[in-house]
Amino acid sequence: MIRTLFEQDHEDFREMVRKFLTTEIAPKLPEWEAAGIFPKEVYARFGELGLAGLNIPAEYGGAGIDDFRFNVVLIEEAALTYASLGSLSVHSNIVAPYYVGLGTEEQKRRWLPGIAAATSMCSIAMSEPGTGSDLSGIATHAERDGEDWVLNGAKTFITGGINADLVLVACRTSRGEDRRDGLSLLVVEDGMPGFTKGRKLEKLGTRSSDTAELFFDNVRVPAANMLGEEGKGFGYLTANLVSERLTQAVGAVATARAALTAAKDYVRERKVFGKPVAAFQNTKFQLADCATEIAAAQALVDQAVLQYNAGTLTVSDVAMVKLFSSEAAGRVVDKCLQLHGGYGYMLEYPIARLYADIRLSRIAAGSSEIMRTVIAKSLGL
Repeated sequence: MIRTLFEQDHEDFREMVRKFLTTEIAPKLPEWEAAGIFPKEVYARFGELGLAGLNIPAEYGGAGIDDFRFNVVLIEEAALTYASLGSLSVHSNIVAPYYVGLGTEEQKRRWLPGIAAATSMCSIAMSEPGTGSDLSGIATHAERDGEDWVLNGAKTFITGGINADLVLVACRTSRGEDRRDGLSLLVVEDGMPGFTKGRKLEKLGTRSSDTAELFFDNVRVPAANMLGEEGKGFGYLTANLVSERLTQAVGAVATARAALTAAKDYVRERKVFGKPVAAFQNTKFQLADCATEIAAAQALVDQAVLQYNAGTLTVSDVAMVKLFSSEAAGRVVDKCLQLHGGYGYMLEYPIARLYADIRLSRIAAGSSEIMRTVIAKSLGL
């Protein structure tokens, strides 16, 4: 179906992004996948091209683009060229908006230029060993001591945590009757005494995006490193989950499209019983189903992007978008791998990596079960 989401500026941007990803990222991805991490200098290359700070105001070194469609193009092209952004999407689409929206003028001038240049890589530390998606259950805590906060606790599953220079830590600074009260956001800088990065976690997929355990042992964080107001962290986290979940949905549909392309190419070339796999009715029907699911999910995502740009995309709406897109993408990629037969299980074929990567979309930024809970609540149930 014809997409009406993009204008000529977006398509020109797409050509530049595709050339960069095809020539500089995709050829080296197997090496980075094996290592389980992007080299930090690669992120700086994204920064040089203006791709790391698309939505950061120009006065702080960013591109100053107030249009998420450019972010969509970058996410899509990473999938469609069988490349990867590593943890850049978390850095740019999920963490940077906290600094832009909540930072004081001093904080913005101190941090945003490095964030836009991708010389100061960002991550956000919400998940804990015992809390997962339950933000109100965060146990990492900080106590005020003079001009500092003394931070203690541990975080896990932190995307980009190994490469991170700035970690936005959700922690408890007070307690009240409502468990959602008393959460605050502290910026912990790499090298602060007591802050240690644990092992790089070995994952099923998205391997070139490093994932870490982080530990805080009496880390003294200057009060000037608190982002936003004390005790209002839960509201900040919930509001920014909209962009995080939309990012996941965009990536899921793009991955499904990439899988469909890979499957079409394979079944046209591969022959069994004397004819191409594409000639069998089962192949045609399976790919027809895949194309239909992608079209439906793409229409939903594109509408959500427009609403996000307009500032009208709600928490419950984006939950529907993420739920449908991630579940549909999972089905599509599975069918496309099946059509590859045994070759689909071999890592030398892109479909194998897409299969491993797409599984995360039903967990990250809130699992499908959490999405259903949010949607049900919006229905008054």
